[in-house]
Amino acid sequence: MDHVHLPAADPGRQTRPAVRPQPASGETVYTCPMHPEIRQPAPGVCPKCGMALEPLQPAVEDEENPELKDFRRRFRWTLPLTAAVTILAMAGHRLALPGLQYQNWIELVLASPVVLWAGWPFFVRGIRSVATRNPNMWTLIGAGTASAYLYSVAATLAPQVFPASFVSHDGRVGVYFEAAAVIVSLTLLGQILELRARAQTSAAIKSLLGLAPKTARRIGADGSEEDVPLAHVHIGDRLRVRPGEKVPVDGAVEEGESAVDESMLTGEPIPVSKRAGDALIGATINTSGSLVMRAEKIGADTVLSQIVQMVSQAQRSRAPMQRLADGVAGYFVVVVMLIAAASFFGWGFFGPEPSWVYGLINAVSVLIIACPCALGLATPMSIMVATGKAATAGVLFRDAAAIEQLRAIDTLIVDKTGTLTEGRPAYHAAVAAAGYTADEVLRIAASLDQGSEHPLAHAIVAEARRRQLALDRPDAFESASGIGVRGQVAGRAVALGNTALMEDEKIDWHALAERAEALRVEGASVMFLAVDRQLAGLVAVSDPLKAATPEALAGLQAAGIRVIMATGDGLTTARAVASRLGIDEVYGEVKPRDKVALVDRLQREGRKVAMAGDGINDAPALARADIGIAMGTGTDVAMHSAQITLVKGDLRGILRARALSAATVGNMHQNLVFAFLYNALGVPLAAGLLYPFTGMLLSPLIAALAMSFSSVSVVFNALRLRRVRI
Repeated sequence: MDHVHLPAADPGRQTRPAVRPQPASGETVYTCPMHPEIRQPAPGVCPKCGMALEPLQPAVEDEENPELKDFRRRFRWTLPLTAAVTILAMAGHRLALPGLQYQNWIELVLASPVVLWAGWPFFVRGIRSVATRNPNMWTLIGAGTASAYLYSVAATLAPQVFPASFVSHDGRVGVYFEAAAVIVSLTLLGQILELRARAQTSAAIKSLLGLAPKTARRIGADGSEEDVPLAHVHIGDRLRVRPGEKVPVDGAVEEGESAVDESMLTGEPIPVSKRAGDALIGATINTSGSLVMRAEKIGADTVLSQIVQMVSQAQRSRAPMQRLADGVAGYFVVVVMLIAAASFFGWGFFGPEPSWVYGLINAVSVLIIACPCALGLATPMSIMVATGKAATAGVLFRDAAAIEQLRAIDTLIVDKTGTLTEGRPAYHAAVAAAGYTADEVLRIAASLDQGSEHPLAHAIVAEARRRQLALDRPDAFESASGIGVRGQVAGRAVALGNTALMEDEKIDWHALAERAEALRVEGASVMFLAVDRQLAGLVAVSDPLKAATPEALAGLQAAGIRVIMATGDGLTTARAVASRLGIDEVYGEVKPRDKVALVDRLQREGRKVAMAGDGINDAPALARADIGIAMGTGTDVAMHSAQITLVKGDLRGILRARALSAATVGNMHQNLVFAFLYNALGVPLAAGLLYPFTGMLLSPLIAALAMSFSSVSVVFNALRLRRVRI
């Protein structure tokens, strides 16, 4: 049966160590999407970029972002004032209304609440950015808005100090209260749209968190049943899962049979049959029969909690592509301030009359239109959306670098057991020597193997019990150093193992050598059985291929990826499995260091290598490869060594992850190109580059609209990844 996080069942692997994730803290930690190193225990703004902080790991019951509520309130209350001052400034001279000789004073009264109250957070952040020597978009917005507003206040309070060139045809000194007010309102609108969009990037995590049921039905020692909050469930509790209910925590079936829908965690739509002994994943749905389970993992140790933790970690990591944007953004604000100053003085000294008015307009426009936020958000937003989407498809990325690099992989090394195969050996065949029957061979082998914990032994014993063969209790049992087992069954000396054990016992096994080799060619592992130092027969156990493996490998090869099998199994068995899957390059009987050497050799040849495996013996190669891909059905050590985990252990997840990687990198390129192009064109236009050719200057109002559009467009472009088909 399909399972997640079960102990390793590979003969070549050791039992996994108890690597446990850190329990989640009850205290919410807030971080910045652009600067994930910033963390604090309360909401606020980033000291580097001034953006609103958001929860490191969102919760289902998260309240609306307090900054979003505050900005919406400021925007709604002051929007009518902004509209009024804008209409007055644009059309006041055409309106024959009384009191228009006091138009500047009226605009001052209308604009002041907008600038001084609604725009107050912008000034606070701008001043803080200067004080902490972290210039950012709020430095530019604060400086631009303050320049337009303070100039207009001075022109209203003391018009006599201004030269005649500043006086318009109606006898007033031109003011720009409407520009300051519109800049504030449009910036608020842009922030509202951006905060709403940013909230959607955590939708995948919230949907995962929402999968967990709130209660569990616990069975008491006296057989009574009661519904208890999930937080009250303890390891070892017996729980009932009725048809249609969600599995409350991770555990194993004790009674009953059913089909469980695991699609919400693995992306696999077909329900998985479950019976006694099979693993259950918390938050999956029991579709039909009633089950009694025993809780084995709760709280932060469950598969669902680990998935959420991995997705949160990946969303806050930095993509290598972002380094370019970070380097540019570090100098961007200073350069923009210099350009604004040059524009002001250049127009003032050398421009046409009213030159200083033109200088002020252009300087404010330069300050407002330049938005380093678009550069800073270019890749983090794409990464957040992509990791969330991948998680819902059963693929977990450990960091942003893995998303960026996966698309470039051209070679995939795969382990066999647990990666291509189920990793749970099953009985294949029994062959009897002269004087024995196949059932007798199976019965004797199973009787001896009752004392073994080896997965191959479990497969033999399970088949004998399925056939209802009467098993004897072994009188003595000894494990023979990985080559087999010895013991006494019903007073007879029995040995079960490979050819090395037969040679050690001085037993002639060659009578069944040809049949054994034929079984190995079929992909089975062969164990010879000797009774009282005479060959009695052999038992073959095979590890069936995962149902999705042929389709996955065909898809990978069709995508131009070179697939190589490297396994610790014998070469004959490895070649048999490889031939069934169309794999031409096979390495058998390889040790962990041999897999690392294979990765190194391919990398020296210029290949971009991914390694897929599930065991402790795969961990070194997973860590050495360009991309390590762990099966979620394998060991914790393998998953901690890899950059990608396939929750279901389904290799088709590599194809999905690769498609998402290509789409995400393309999305990040689009965002970066837009951000660079926007600023490369916007700043010169705001500085008045087109005035000699068109006689037109870029209004601060248009600059404010463009600035708001830049950040919002980057976020909404990233959200398009949610609709990408993988």
